[in-house]
Amino acid sequence: MNAGIRLAIALLALPTPVVAQSFLEQFNYEGIRLTGISAEVGAVWSDRLTTEVTPALRFDFGYVAPRVRVLLGASYFKGTFTQDQIVTFEQRLLEIIDDPTGDATVDIGTITWANFEAAFDMQYVFTPGGMIQPYAGLGLAIIIRDGDGDAIQGTFVEDALDTFSAGLTASLGVEVRLTRSLYLLADGRGLLSSELRALTARGGVKFLIPRSGS
Repeated sequence: MNAGIRLAIALLALPTPVVAQSFLEQFNYEGIRLTGISAEVGAVWSDRLTTEVTPALRFDFGYVAPRVRVLLGASYFKGTFTQDQIVTFEQRLLEIIDDPTGDATVDIGTITWANFEAAFDMQYVFTPGGMIQPYAGLGLAIIIRDGDGDAIQGTFVEDALDTFSAGLTASLGVEVRLTRSLYLLADGRGLLSSELRALTARGGVKFLIPRSGS
């Protein structure tokens, strides 16, 4: 038994540097350049805000490894906190009000949260160069958020909603080639951050940028 375990460990350990080196050698950053621009629009669902329309731009910088490409993107949406979120906030405020008669009410109206996201994605394209190109990706996002509302304007609550944070993204999508330089695309994207979890579905068009001299 011990001999078998030692043999398994040896077999796993010996090729590891070779495999890692071979994997890293596939990456080549010398050819990074802007190869395409996509314009997208869709809807975003989240755990705290109402469903809203969200536009996005994405910039394709080409392949850094076989089937692996790098993209930078930017998106925006502005949502209103859901009624459940607002009611919970109002109830908490009522709990700390001195109300001997029991007829006090709190109405804070609506509170909005604007979200601007800049994202770095690495996507694995299953059939690069094909008529239909499905892909899956992982990425990092930087999110700037701005809270607003009549009841919180100029208060520490508004300051608390004005945040700068990071998040993780995962995406699944497909691009369909219409012409040599034009693609239709559909993309589903999840965002996980400390303040908000969201799922986005967008569609759009992608324009390829020809190489100089081509």
